[in-house]
Amino acid sequence: MAVEFLTDEQAARYGSFHEVPSRAELERYFFLDDADREAVQAKRRAHNRLGFAVQLTSVRFLGRFMPDPRQVPAEVAEYLAEQLEIADASCLKLYGERDGTARTHAGEIQESGGWRDFAEVRDELVVWLDARAWTTGDGPKALFDAAAGWLREGRVLLPGASRLARLVGTVREAANQRLWDTLYGLLSVGQRAVLDSLLTVPPGERVSELDRLRRGPVRVSGPQMKAALKRAEEIAALGMGDLDTSAIPPRRLAELSRYGVDGKASLLRRHGNSRRLATLLATTVYLTTRAVDDALDLLEVLIATKLLAKAERETVKEKMKTLPRVERASAKLATAFQVVFDTTSELVDTDTGEVTGPAVESFEAMWERIEAVVPRHELAAAIAALFELTPPLDSDADEAWRSMLVSRFGTVRPFLKLLVAVVDFGATPEGEAVLDALKSLPDLMGRKKVGPAEIDTGLLVGSWRRLVLSAPHLEPGTVDWKAYTFCVLEQLHRMLRSKQVFAKNSSKWGDPRAKLLAGEAWEQARPTVLASLGLPGEAGEHLAARAALLDGTYREVAGRLPDNAQIVFDDDGRLHFAALEPEPEPASLLDLRAAVNAMLPRVDLPEVLLEVFSWTGADQAFTSVTGGEARLRDLHVTIAALLVAHGCNVGYTPVIGGADALKYGRLSHVDQTYLRLATYRAANATLIEHQASIGLAQAWGGGLVASVDGMRFVVPVPSVYARPNPKYFGRRGGATWLNMINDQAAGLGGKVVAGTPRDSLYVLDVLYDRDGGRRPEMIVTDTASYSDIVFGLLTLAGFAYAPQLADLPDQKMWRIDRTADYGAFQDAARGRVDLARIERHWEDILRIIGSIHTGAVRAYDVIRMLSRDGRPTPLGDAIAHYGRIAKTLHILRLADEPGYRRQIKVQANLQEGRHALARKIFHGRAGQLYQRYQDGMEDQIGALGLVLNALVLFNTRYMDAAVTELRADGFEVRDEDVARLSPFVRHHVNMLGRYSFQLPDLPGGLRPLRDKHAADDE
Repeated sequence: MAVEFLTDEQAARYGSFHEVPSRAELERYFFLDDADREAVQAKRRAHNRLGFAVQLTSVRFLGRFMPDPRQVPAEVAEYLAEQLEIADASCLKLYGERDGTARTHAGEIQESGGWRDFAEVRDELVVWLDARAWTTGDGPKALFDAAAGWLREGRVLLPGASRLARLVGTVREAANQRLWDTLYGLLSVGQRAVLDSLLTVPPGERVSELDRLRRGPVRVSGPQMKAALKRAEEIAALGMGDLDTSAIPPRRLAELSRYGVDGKASLLRRHGNSRRLATLLATTVYLTTRAVDDALDLLEVLIATKLLAKAERETVKEKMKTLPRVERASAKLATAFQVVFDTTSELVDTDTGEVTGPAVESFEAMWERIEAVVPRHELAAAIAALFELTPPLDSDADEAWRSMLVSRFGTVRPFLKLLVAVVDFGATPEGEAVLDALKSLPDLMGRKKVGPAEIDTGLLVGSWRRLVLSAPHLEPGTVDWKAYTFCVLEQLHRMLRSKQVFAKNSSKWGDPRAKLLAGEAWEQARPTVLASLGLPGEAGEHLAARAALLDGTYREVAGRLPDNAQIVFDDDGRLHFAALEPEPEPASLLDLRAAVNAMLPRVDLPEVLLEVFSWTGADQAFTSVTGGEARLRDLHVTIAALLVAHGCNVGYTPVIGGADALKYGRLSHVDQTYLRLATYRAANATLIEHQASIGLAQAWGGGLVASVDGMRFVVPVPSVYARPNPKYFGRRGGATWLNMINDQAAGLGGKVVAGTPRDSLYVLDVLYDRDGGRRPEMIVTDTASYSDIVFGLLTLAGFAYAPQLADLPDQKMWRIDRTADYGAFQDAARGRVDLARIERHWEDILRIIGSIHTGAVRAYDVIRMLSRDGRPTPLGDAIAHYGRIAKTLHILRLADEPGYRRQIKVQANLQEGRHALARKIFHGRAGQLYQRYQDGMEDQIGALGLVLNALVLFNTRYMDAAVTELRADGFEVRDEDVARLSPFVRHHVNMLGRYSFQLPDLPGGLRPLRDKHAADDE
């Protein structure tokens, strides 16, 4: 081993051609500009010119001069020879035959190109490495690669691999020690003792105090809510959240806390004082806010599912039970009143106009007629039944379930006082009344009499007023404080979701307004944000240009309508599209697809992972959560086994084997220490990069179109992080994996959310939090991701938003000029965009999108903040008006360009194909997600996403090789057919049963392709 964290293979690849440069790399590093050509042409012989060009360009690519320039890949030599008009690139073998020529040329290139020796910049590199190690906490391999990149960019010749690795290791260890010492120094002697006590196991218990405190709530119930608040109170009482840790980079603190949350207490005990106590401090600081997050997560789902929704369901059941009595009573009452009308009304002969008087002349006679069909006592019983079973005339539709909700006070009684005491609530002006009422509830509990003056009657909306002030059981001058409690909790639930009430000591449920860039921070960020998003500081000219674009597009599309058979307008002026006909599949495409699929090698899924690791080095992204270096032989095999266990949802049993790398103890240790969301994402970034470099992937697209959609999983175990939805999850709860894929079939990242929320709340967060790849320009979603505010935010963020609009005829199109004549679109364009409203709020709009763009605040929280009870705030309405311009332009383009509709459909189908493959991979346990906590869900879905991308990369590379071979053999390969091949095939991969973890020797880097005429069972 060259050094501890570099394998022999990695050390050998350092500063050398370990594979042939891609076409993009050739064009970037090996293109000769005019100055290069002038320097090259000064050499007399062809082989000297070519050799000089090799050294001139390879040093840019490698960062060092090759020991023997003649060993450059043939593709590089040929690319350079073509530019220099040298017919025979093999003349390079003559270069350097005379001693000193290559060395002299290297010196000339170094001097003219400004390349410096490593010794000149060593101290500068140490400062840069220290800052990066301190702020990011990157692993040694990541720091090593970053240092090599820094040296290349600074035109510094790379030192030997061992020398650079030793420097990286030394600087990183010093940064880690400084982190631990800094945190350790914040603690008093007493606080150190308190933290150490967390690692002890109390008498009679089976787990340490740390294990107990880091275990969040699972079940949804009142007692669990009380326990969650007690846990938050106990963690806050440790006092670690009050320490000032602002000097520590947030990422370092988060990574250290992740180790404390995931690591075993026995492992933590082994560390020295500074590291152990620093880890415990970071962990308790994290748990201080996380425990409040967990408690409020539980409160939200408790109110939504166990109180409000359950009361509504049971009310419906009760109504169904009483329906026969109501029907019978109503029938009797209707029969009686029919008699009243028939006997007391004048009759008019429609032919003669003759008027006949009532059939009865007295009240007693009318009653005789009534009692002939419905006895009086039955009629009285029917009236009494209807008064009992139906709500009063002045009630609303919610009174029945709200009445039932009041009977469930026992669910909330245990935790109400704790809720107010433990959670440090705050509120906007709109939410202050609800917060004040919430804080008053503990003083009302248990009292026999509460007067109207002691509550806020202004909160009693709808049927709550009757239930609180006029319930039948109330004494005069008193109120039903239990009903009032639920009135307050219902409004608290709504305002927590809209962020009008928030928790100051929570991260997830905190105030997004406090996180928005403001003051000096906004002034500093503003120029950079506006430049990167292409937005002006003043809205006038920008909005005028948008208005002109909208007006011109209306007129152009309307002018082409006579020749457009794709759209029609109904009698109400609503727009309809003709069905998009499937694109035909020519025989050449069918033949190509069959041949390529037949040529793919047959493999086990673990072999796919191991081979992809060998190409990409993605396994190096899995670093220890402890911060130490890997000391495990065949770690990549263990990682592949764990990815199969989690990605296929089969657990350890099918992957356990006799080799040390596959034994249970090794699997368990690596699972807890190396696999986590951060390492999944780092590995995925490597796969995305390699996918983009393959010619076939480039034929599919440029990586600038992406789609976001959800894949749903049933969660059959009790979990606060699952939500019910009978349509998708039956009687269980579930979660959704919102994931993004680009047009090169690479999954760029995703997010796990509870239940089936509207995708629109999370699209921007998924876009900004991608694992890697190019920033997409066009974003495709389904209708569930659409809203005018989301349209506005995405457009402001520089994305072209292209949702599928399933309800197109119901979509309102928007205009700016009321008097403009847009022909056939005149009735459809019935909405008006208010440019003045946008301009009034422009500075706040910029601050909102700037805060999202810089990561200061989650887009999810902003969207919640901009809407209240389904209605936008004034600022939200301004953003929605801005979004309506982009929305209308999108609809007009859909109407005018069938190719645009087809592009959206193709991308949506690509996502569906990825989800179908994901279902096949995640086949164990009926494809259900057996994770109780959100971290566990994210980790397992992270494994699935990585396996999915690895299999797609494997397929893409072998399909690319198959296409190349078919072309060489004279097979008809049309570019338009190649663009329609799909990498989401699985017939050649074994995902079931026991697996092979043996990777054969691959001298050419790939397995041999199968014969295109081979049968599937060969």
